[in-house]
Amino acid sequence: MQRMQDGTMTAMETARPGGAEGPVSGAQPDGSGGSARLLLDRARRLLRPVLPRRWRDDAVVVPVVRISGVIGMATPLRPGVTLAGLARALDRAFAARGAKAVALAINSPGGSAAQSHLIFRRIRQLAEEKELPVIAAVEDIGASGGYMIACAADEIVADPASIVGSIGVIGATFGLDRAIERLGIERRIYTAGEHKSSLDPFLPENPEDVARIKAIQEQIHALFIDLVRTRRGARLSGPENTLFSGEYWVGTTALGHGLVDRLGDLRGYLRERFGKDVVMPLVAPERSFLARRLIGATGGSFGDDLFGGGGRSGFPEGLAGDIVSALEARALWSRYGL
Repeated sequence: MQRMQDGTMTAMETARPGGAEGPVSGAQPDGSGGSARLLLDRARRLLRPVLPRRWRDDAVVVPVVRISGVIGMATPLRPGVTLAGLARALDRAFAARGAKAVALAINSPGGSAAQSHLIFRRIRQLAEEKELPVIAAVEDIGASGGYMIACAADEIVADPASIVGSIGVIGATFGLDRAIERLGIERRIYTAGEHKSSLDPFLPENPEDVARIKAIQEQIHALFIDLVRTRRGARLSGPENTLFSGEYWVGTTALGHGLVDRLGDLRGYLRERFGKDVVMPLVAPERSFLARRLIGATGGSFGDDLFGGGGRSGFPEGLAGDIVSALEARALWSRYGL
């Protein structure tokens, strides 16, 4: 189609997207797909001021996964921190659209060494697969297994008053053999396996049993030390016999030892690093709640579970087990003055 002699454009030229110079960049003048994209782009520009920030294409997103509580100590009434409970939340966080990093909000005095290590490994696997940095922020406490999980992060932030460290292994029990003797109770045990009744609290302490459990603790401690050395590297300072003694410190001292990278809080640091408009959606872990566990979800009766009758529910400990677990968890927090 040629221009008319007087320089004006024909009707077809005028209707063509982009005029006589051709289509607008990104448009497809000979198909409906280009027109739809143009309309979508225009709609997005018009709606941008009223869209939530996390829905905008230019939003900087840092999903936050909260890891709070005793690790591995789970009951129907007091769900603990486990890989099974965190796995889906971690998957969602690392798969979040537009994520520039993943943040961990940690508030845990520790617990199960195995669960702590499993969670640590899953975080590192996802971080390497998605090529995303991980930032951990310690709230009240990141000690023992809680600190092990924090070491999965590339950077650790702590409040000046946070409790950090406790790189060690502990186990505790009671000796009740004299108590049952005074009550006239005789302990009867039937086992297959020489050491099956090792560390039974109703039997006198056996030095061989103590030596075996201490050897296991030394192995776990060595794994913990190696993990901290690998993740913190040259940032560690201070004598190792102090750092790995099981001692714990406030955030200010932990910073001096190289156990954390800076003092502050998660929101403040993310805004400083990614800008004041950073979006921090909380990705909550799944929780199996009271109704699922105690009232018929597994086929057992409420009364059986409540009083420890077991039945078909698979929770023979019932309320008594929850109370014991709550006391153990309370004792663990209390070790750090919390």
